[in-house]
Parts: sequence; C-alpha cells; structure tokens
Amino acid sequence: MQNRPPTIGEYLLRKLESYGIEHIFGIPGDYVLRFYKLIEESPIQHVGMTREDAAGYAADAYARTKGMGAVCVTYCVGGLSTVNAVAGAYAEKSPVVVISGSPGIKERGKDALLHHKVRDFHTQQRIYDEITVATALLDEPFTAFNEIDRVLDAVYRYKRPGYIEIPRDMVDVRGTLYQGPSTGGHASDPEVLDAAVDDACDFINKSKKPVILAGVELHRFGYQDKLIRLVEEKRIPVVATLLGKSVIPESHPLYLGIYEGAMGRKEVREFVEDSDCVIILGAFMTDVNLGIYTANLDRARSIYATSEKIAVRYHNYEEVMFDDFIDGINSPKLRRRRKPNLGWALPDTEPFAVEPKAPLTVSRVFQHLNEFISDELTVIADVGDSLFGAVELRIHQHTNFISPAYYTSMGFAVPASVGAQFSMPDTRCLVIVGDGAFQMTGTELSTTVRHGFNPIILVLNNHGYGTERHLLEGTFNDIGCWNYSGMPSLFGTGRGFHVRTEGEFDEAIKAALAETRHFTLIEAELEKLDTSPALARLAERMSGEL
Repeated sequence: MQNRPPTIGEYLLRKLESYGIEHIFGIPGDYVLRFYKLIEESPIQHVGMTREDAAGYAADAYARTKGMGAVCVTYCVGGLSTVNAVAGAYAEKSPVVVISGSPGIKERGKDALLHHKVRDFHTQQRIYDEITVATALLDEPFTAFNEIDRVLDAVYRYKRPGYIEIPRDMVDVRGTLYQGPSTGGHASDPEVLDAAVDDACDFINKSKKPVILAGVELHRFGYQDKLIRLVEEKRIPVVATLLGKSVIPESHPLYLGIYEGAMGRKEVREFVEDSDCVIILGAFMTDVNLGIYTANLDRARSIYATSEKIAVRYHNYEEVMFDDFIDGINSPKLRRRRKPNLGWALPDTEPFAVEPKAPLTVSRVFQHLNEFISDELTVIADVGDSLFGAVELRIHQHTNFISPAYYTSMGFAVPASVGAQFSMPDTRCLVIVGDGAFQMTGTELSTTVRHGFNPIILVLNNHGYGTERHLLEGTFNDIGCWNYSGMPSLFGTGRGFHVRTEGEFDEAIKAALAETRHFTLIEAELEKLDTSPALARLAERMSGEL
C-alpha cells in the first residue's frame, strides 16, 4: 500500500530527528526493547549508559548545547531512576524528552501484577506530570501523532522536559491521523510589544548607570548573539548569573563578571546594586544565583524579561515574546552611550607563578587553570566548590560552561561530559568534580572509554562533602577514600595523576592537555577545610543561621 502512515514508533523517531536529535541516551529494558530496535535501525544513535540518572544528565548536557536531548528507559525502574535528572532539567530549563516503554495496553488487565508496576499503570506518568511541561501516553493510534507533536512542541517552546510513554504493543501500530509540524506560530501582540519596548527604552534612556544581568535563558533559546549585539551597539555593561555563566565571552571588554550577592566579588556586587536600571534578561532569581538571597535588587529599578514574563518596574506586559522584546529594545529608540570606564573590572594580568612545593589550595588551583582555558575546552563543573571555584575561570567563548548551578544535583558532571562530547564532537571537556560527587557517577567513565572520548577529569579530593562542612560540620560529611588516580587501571586505558603540590599539578595538567587520545584523571588532594573564596564569603554571611 502506498502512502501508508508510519508506525507510532517510526513517527516518534522522525519527529525527534526533525528537532536535530542525533543521539538518544538510556538503558534498555523489556518494555522498551522493540522501540530500541527501531532506534538501532534509524539514523539516530543509541548511547548506552551505566545508570538511568546518568543517562538523564547526559541528555541534559546534550540539550543545553544542541537544543534538545532525549533519554529512553524502561518502565518505572528506569523511568523513576531518571526522575532526579529530569527534575533538574525542569528546574534549569533544559529541553529533554523522556521516552519510556511500558506494559502493553492489552496486558493491562484489572489488577494485573506485572513486574515494575508500582501503584497502578498511571503512577509513573502522574509523577512526570510534576516535573515536565507536557506528558503523553500513546495508547490510541488515532491520537498518537498529535500527542507526540503536542509534547515536542511544548518542550521546544518552553525549553523544559517532556514525557512520552509508549506501551510496547503500540510501537508497531500505524497511526490513523496525521498532523503536520506544529512548532512555531507563537507571536507577540504588536501593540503590547510596542508599549513594553517604549516603556523599557524610556526607562533605560533616563538612567545614568544601566547594567544588563544576563541569565541562562539566553543560553537555552540561543539568544547569545542578540545579547552581544545589544551590549556592543548600546555600550551597556553586562554581568551574568552563576547559572548563566559563559552567556557572553568573558574576555569581552563590557563584561564585568558574575553577580551572585555576597558570594561574588564586592566590586561587581556594588556596581550592580548601585545601578539605577538593572536590565535582567533571561535570569532565574534563584537562591544560588542570588548568593542564597544575599543579593539586593530593587524591582523599582529593574526591567525583568524572560520567556515567561516581561516587566518594566511595576508594569507587567502579557503576550510579549522574549526574543521580540530583546530585538525591540535594541533599536533606535534606545540611545547609544559613551564608552564606560570599566578598568576596575579587568582581571589581574600578572601571569600565574607556580610555587612548585606549595600545597594545593582550591583558590590557587582555579587561578592555575585559568592559564590553560582555551576555546577548545568546555568546562563542566559539578556542585559545591567545583562550581563556586569555577566562578573565577575566564571562559573565552559563549556556551562553554555547563553546571547544575540552581538545582545543584551532585554527580552531574561526569555523565554530562558524555552528552556534551556527543553534541560537540570538536570540543574537549574539562570536568571539575568533588570526590563526593565523583563517587556517585564517576564510573560513567566506562561510557567515556567505550566511545573513545578524551575529557580531562579534575577530582577535588577534600575527603568528604566540603560545602556542608562549612555550613555544619559532623562525621556525616565524611566519605570513604578511593584511589581516584588508579581509575585508568580499572578501565584499562587513560592516564591518572595524584597531585598534592602546585608543581605536581602543573606537570599533570600539561600532560593532560597533551594526551588527546584518552581521558586523563587528575586527583588533586586538598586540605579537608580548604575552600574557594566564593564559598568562604557565603559561609561567613550565613554563619549562625543553621
């Protein structure tokens, strides 16, 4: 028969391809094996991981760098293991599509006690209703194609995860109703857009010290070039949130640094908080972004623009698209300013001087790393001091820094490097991870080795959960010590270094950069209570609150 509609499984894979997805991360299981066979027969490559949550982290990093990612798991034991990673993707607006196999419709008899079932057959979908922007159960052939379109359109539009459950006896069923691509068609109300742009431009033009606070949505929606044009054409200084780090090349002459309340540099904090017009673009006002709410931003002196809300001081504007608003304010209505004097924001230009026998400290490790950061490296920082210390790194290109800087789920970085290297095969990952986080997902290096990737893994070994020590010390912060630098022996490839001094670290990082065929793991042994300046500042402000 000619022009037969595709099967539900085939249609789903074709739609994923249309969104630029070339890899699907996951672990097989009996309820999803037939769909896995379709993946194997399609142009999309399946990437097998060692854990479902790690597959979610890999898909998250892939989505952050490529535009959309996908993870495919089996029913409940796989889907529920993926929940934490998907929750983080939802919190940080990362467009991950979760595809879960499930028991067939015909085998879901009353009170059927099928393996992996929890409470009832809809338990998993109800859970995902809470952590995704849209969910669908593909249980009817005449609605399946429309349901796939609806979920993927929502993921694409809102840059948040979506969930698609495909019962195993529906994979090869042909759909009976076709709906064309639905992505797009979301437009601003012209009159409301004009009013919002006029209000914003008038406010900025009357201000004396405007500053742009750039956030993560500029990453997610691919608006970094819009930001750079606005900054350069209107000569407005820009800072970034911690979650939005690298949204603009950090060597840009109008870039001041990270604004994060008490955790950040005093000069940057004072510049932002003294501004009479803070233009917040795509930033989440989270506790971590705001230095655990030590920031001081006055709504009366702010413009707040995200994909979900446009506000100029106390005026809210509905039906205005985020990108239209950015384009609108970067117009002749907004005057070009004199070039500001930002010499105070320039980093110390003195080259880092290695003290060969000096014990390693967190602060000096990151200063040292700055000497080696290049356009070819993508930095992926896990949570804790791996993240706080990385604030001081100077990222040269935009979108070359990835971290779960709001949801802060430990164990993100190593599996995320797998997703990042699949999405950006010409880049190399520098993974910065604490010993506690590495023990959670570090064995995902098995996947790294399997696919021949060459990340540099820097394990900051401070013998436990260092961030928590500075908030409340106790034996609960201690963990067992691994021979981290011996991991290459476990996998039969790669190189490992155990370093305690600046001289040893200098030799190790140079050797790691020269070793481009395999992964390199550097275990940097630190004092238990050593900390980054950012965490030290935060701990000082929070002392006595716990």
